[in-house]
Amino acid sequence: MPNEPSPEQAVAAKIATDVTAPPIKFIATMKAAIAELSARQILKLIFLGLALIVWYPIYSRLVPFSHWITYDVFRIAPGTHLGDAVSFFFLDIPKVFMLLILVIWGVGVLRSFFTPERTRTILAGKREILGDVLAALLGVVTPFCSCSAVPLFIGFVEAGIPIGVTFAFLISAPMVNEIALVLLFGLFGWRIALIYMSMGLLIAIVTGMIIGRLNMENQVEDWVYEIRMGQTPALLQKIGWMSRIDYGLHQVRDIVGRVWIYILLGIGAGAAIHGYVPENFLAALMGKQAWWSVPAAVILGAPLYSNAAGIIPVVQALLEKGAALGTVLAFMMSIIAISFPETVILRKVLKPKLIVVFVGVVTVGITIVGFIFNAIM
Repeated sequence: MPNEPSPEQAVAAKIATDVTAPPIKFIATMKAAIAELSARQILKLIFLGLALIVWYPIYSRLVPFSHWITYDVFRIAPGTHLGDAVSFFFLDIPKVFMLLILVIWGVGVLRSFFTPERTRTILAGKREILGDVLAALLGVVTPFCSCSAVPLFIGFVEAGIPIGVTFAFLISAPMVNEIALVLLFGLFGWRIALIYMSMGLLIAIVTGMIIGRLNMENQVEDWVYEIRMGQTPALLQKIGWMSRIDYGLHQVRDIVGRVWIYILLGIGAGAAIHGYVPENFLAALMGKQAWWSVPAAVILGAPLYSNAAGIIPVVQALLEKGAALGTVLAFMMSIIAISFPETVILRKVLKPKLIVVFVGVVTVGITIVGFIFNAIM
């Protein structure tokens, strides 16, 4: 009697089927899905289509809107500190939220193909170096937050994924995620977004390789190896496109509902910096000439906690006031990748020695990145 395939093998077979499905079969599947839509679902698709059509015209007129509400509605004098701060605030609030909602919905649909179990399956059995690279890249399209660190770590260990590969993923997922990349692209352009993504991936890959070579599996808490998390039954079920679209909308409600306060605080801090902090002050404190600015930014950022959406408005204001790119990127990376709250969460599954190595390697990597970009930009 042939052996029954394991859950991991079943998922791998499902992935292979999805990837190799011929285009004709895909088109037929789409036609069948459209035919099964209810009137409510059709209205939902029409609404989403209209929202996508008007998104860019609205987005392109946000600057005149911020000037109108600041100088006409509130009648604040142009060229004043208060006027600059208020204009920044009312420009960034709709800009950040419009970018955030669009990208969370789009990546939410993509996320429906990359559940934690599927990610574990893709990474399981890979060679160390290939696994580190693949894990870092998967972190970009499977952006799990710090609160997911413990269950993800346990699931990866249970699947037999090397610890170095696991760390490459856990570093990349929160730091090089879709929110950070799209907001950086929308606010600063593709060049800075590409720089940030490249450096974040490099830090994740190198950290994973170093931790993997140190053979620190014995620094994982013993109870982690005793857990068997099992498989999510829904992963093996066929999911329709409307379900994926609804999942994307659910992600918008969930993520925006959790991060909106950080966004408002970040934009408020950025507006204060933009309007009231003298340009020469920040240029001297965080400029290229201050060699100590990069390690100071990393040390300052580590105890803080924020997500990419909350810190990027602050980054925008710092850059506009003369802070060096390398210093600001180091500050942002330290807040997202080695924040104190995340290390507290990871302490549940890691022994202190491994946490120290993890924080130390990432800190050194971020500092080097900051120095490099201050030197070349």
